[in-house]
Amino acid sequence: MVGMQSVAAALDRLGELAASPTVARLAAAFDSSGHELALVGGPVRDAFLGRATNDLDFTTDASPDEILAIVKPIAEAHWDIGRAFGTIGAKVEGETVEITTYRADAYDGDSRKPEVVFGSSLEDDLTRRDFTVNSLALRLPKLELVDPSGGVEDLVAGVLRTPAAPEQSFGDDPLRMLRAARFASQLGFEVDGATRTAMGDLTPAIERISAERVRDELSKLLLTDAPRRGIRLLVESGLADRVLPELPALRLERDEHHRHKDVYEHSLTVLEQAIDYEKSRGELDSPDLVVRLAALLHDIGKPATRRYEPGGTVSFHHHDVVGAKLARKRLRALRFDNDTIAAVSRIIELHLRFFGYTDGAWSDSAVRRYVRDAGAQLERLHIVSRADVTTRNRRKADQLGFAYDDLEERIAVLAEEEELAAVRPDLDGQQIMAILGVQPGPLVGEAYKYLLEVRLDEGPIGADAATTRLREWWAQRGA
Repeated sequence: MVGMQSVAAALDRLGELAASPTVARLAAAFDSSGHELALVGGPVRDAFLGRATNDLDFTTDASPDEILAIVKPIAEAHWDIGRAFGTIGAKVEGETVEITTYRADAYDGDSRKPEVVFGSSLEDDLTRRDFTVNSLALRLPKLELVDPSGGVEDLVAGVLRTPAAPEQSFGDDPLRMLRAARFASQLGFEVDGATRTAMGDLTPAIERISAERVRDELSKLLLTDAPRRGIRLLVESGLADRVLPELPALRLERDEHHRHKDVYEHSLTVLEQAIDYEKSRGELDSPDLVVRLAALLHDIGKPATRRYEPGGTVSFHHHDVVGAKLARKRLRALRFDNDTIAAVSRIIELHLRFFGYTDGAWSDSAVRRYVRDAGAQLERLHIVSRADVTTRNRRKADQLGFAYDDLEERIAVLAEEEELAAVRPDLDGQQIMAILGVQPGPLVGEAYKYLLEVRLDEGPIGADAATTRLREWWAQRGA
C-alpha cells in the first residue's frame, strides 16, 4: 500500500514515464491523428506502489486497424496476434508495448470467453476492469490521471475491490476470483469484505473457465514472492475445492492427541521455505514453477494413506508414491505441459528418500542412485527436501540440515571423481553387441542395464573389467 505522501511522488514518476521516448512518441502519434491514448492498469498502479514498470499497456478509442496505421510508421516491429480482442503489439524505441481499443465486453453467463465489444470512452473501459487498483489511467499527452472508481484510495488503504458490484464483476468473468488471490499475494493487499463474500458465493462459476486459463492464473499466483496469502484465500473461499481440491484436502482433522502435524499449514511453510532456498542457492532461474508446485503438492498423498497405528502413532505409508500419481492427474487436468508434470511428480515421488540418509550412512552406491533417480531434477529435489524440514525442534532441524549438507558434499566429491551427473556403464551399446556377437534388440538393453547396476554399485571399473563382467553375466545366462 502507499501513503498519502507517496501520491505526489507517484505523479512525478508517471510524469517521468510519460516523458520517456517510447511513451512520448506514441502519445504524439495518436494525438496528431486525432485519437485518444492513455497509459492504463499495471504501469499506473505500480507508479503509486514504487514498483518497477515492466510492461507498457495503453488503451485508445482507435480501432485495431487505426492503431496499426498509427504505429506502423514509428515502430521497429508490430504484430496483431491479439487483434480479435482489439490488441495490437509493437516495439517502439526498443520497448514492447500493447495498445488495446476501449472495451465493453459482454458475457452470456455460460460461455468461457467474453463476446468482445469495443467501447467508446476511457471511463467506461476502466469500470469494466477487474479491480479498482487496476482501473487507473494516465491520459496522454495531457497527463490527466483518470480514476473513476476510487483506485488511488484503495491503493492507499491496501484493499482489493471490484469497480462494479463484485457479483456482477465475477459473474462477467469468474477468472477474476482467481486474480483476486493472485493480486492479494503480489501486492500484499487485503480483499474487501463484499468482494470476499462474493468469491465464496460464486465459486461454482469458476467451472465456466477453461483449464488453461485457470492453470495460467494459478501459476502466476505461485510465482509471486509470497503466495501464501493468495493460496489461503483460494482455500477459505472454496475456490480451491473446484480448481485444486487436493490442497484443501490436506486440512486433515487432527485427533485429540495431536499425533500428526497440520499437513496443510506444513505444506504452506514448505512452499515458503522452498522459495527462500530457490533464491538463496542461486542454482535455478527464480521464480521456478516446478519447485513451487512440488513444494505445495508434496504431501497430497497423505489424506489417502493416513492410518492410526497401535501405540498411538499415525502413519502415511507410501504417500510419496500416491502423491506423485495424484499430482500427475491434477496437473494433466489443468493442462500443464508434459515436462512440468514429469518433473513435479518425480520430485514428489523422491522427496522422502533423503530422510533415510539420517538413519545410517549411505554407501557410495546409494548416493549414486539418488543422483541417478533425480536426474535433471536434482537441484529442485535438494530444495524441496531441505524445505520439508519444518520441525520447531532446533536440535532435530540442525541434525537434518547437517545431514543434507553432508549428502551434497558427497555428491559433489563423487561427481568430481567420476562425472556422476552423467552416470553410464563403462561399455556402450555398440561395444556390448560386438563383445557378445548379438544384433540390436532386448538383450542389448538387458546387458546395458546390468552394467549400469555394476557402475552404480562400484563406480567406474574400466572397459577391460566391464568386458570380463559382461562375459560372466552372459555365461550365467547360459548363452
